[in-house]
Amino acid sequence: MNQVLTLVAKLQVDIKQQDLLNDTANAFASACNWINQNVNPKLTNRNSIQAVCYHDVKKQFKLTANHVVRACARVGANRLTAKQKAAEARASRARKGTSAKTGRKVKNIKPTSFDCDGRTFRFIEKDWSVSISTTGKRLTVPIRASNYHRGKLKGQKPTSAQVCLHRDGDWYIHIQIKSEPPQSTITSDVIGVDFGRRDIAVTSTGKSWSGKEIQKTRDKYSRVRASLQKKASQGTRSTRRRARQVLKRLSGRERRYQAWLNHNGAIRWLEIEKPIRVRGISRKGIKIVALMLSEP
Repeated sequence: MNQVLTLVAKLQVDIKQQDLLNDTANAFASACNWINQNVNPKLTNRNSIQAVCYHDVKKQFKLTANHVVRACARVGANRLTAKQKAAEARASRARKGTSAKTGRKVKNIKPTSFDCDGRTFRFIEKDWSVSISTTGKRLTVPIRASNYHRGKLKGQKPTSAQVCLHRDGDWYIHIQIKSEPPQSTITSDVIGVDFGRRDIAVTSTGKSWSGKEIQKTRDKYSRVRASLQKKASQGTRSTRRRARQVLKRLSGRERRYQAWLNHNGAIRWLEIEKPIRVRGISRKGIKIVALMLSEP
């Protein structure tokens, strides 16, 4: 089974190219929103959605054929995600004994990105640039490639990407590359650790540290914060001032308690396992990556 790695690289675009990317993102988002509003909301399969609206979308929004296909795929994926979240919410409410809502609506897609496939996007290793189809013409845009990007992209021919407008106002391309995952090795010299909330840590040897007590503490601080925040916004002037003072005093107490608990837990763990080498232990919390039980 292949693993997918997403590389984010900045596009070095001029003003004209930026306008074309903006136009394409606007057309792509408008097409997605039109599809979501006019196609049967029960359809989540991209092929079924495409069969219903392909010609109408292509004619109305002037997108390339493959961009229309990708718009249908995005709407289908968003609907499927909303459907899954609604099912999880209903199950959660059923466990709590409260009434369940009928479902969740897919939110409007903002014009900040558009999807590309092997025909609307091409990576050019020769001059470290990408070729992208837009509503106007096809663009060849250089990317800002670091040594990390060059090492990962060398010899690759990616067939999928997403062009995105980030919050800093610049355009980036998210390139997906597929590769074989490294072969796992079985050894008796290393202990693996999995961190979580229900169990703070679980080792590959079967030992675990329960997170029940820390979860009670988290819940207590959450209730106290909610109560104080309500008083700080709805109480009298003196009550609001006092609530803000208490919130300031409590600020960071949960974080410090968590750091103390993690550090002491790590020390107790080391006393039990008695490793020869430790990789990545931190004073502020459990950061142990592996325990070397014998010299390599």
